Amino acid sequence: MILFRIPADLFSDHESSGLAKSGWIIILLLVPFLTMFLYLITRGNGMTERAMAASEAAQSAQEGYIRRAAGTDPATQIANGQELLKTGATSQQEFDALKTKALA
Repeated sequence: MILFRIPADLFSDHESSGLAKSGWIIILLLVPFLTMFLYLITRGNGMTERAMAASEAAQSAQEGYIRRAAGTDPATQIANGQELLKTGATSQQEFDALKTKALA
């Protein structure tokens, strides 16, 4: 598993140069077990940070999609409230309460 995770981490790292990435790949192909241990020791913290950042970005994107799909996005709620206010289905006080709740 680690053998496949290291190249994925190398290509997701935007701070390393292309020469460093190709060097790690070549050494990984020639001496896989030693290279895996060295990579985990020298770059393990960065590997974890990049994985956590990618996971947080994916989770944030998923939550945003769910909010928009469910109509619970504050901007969507306020826009829906404005439409109801224009048509006369709600009063200004109800719209203000909806707006305050959406922004909270």
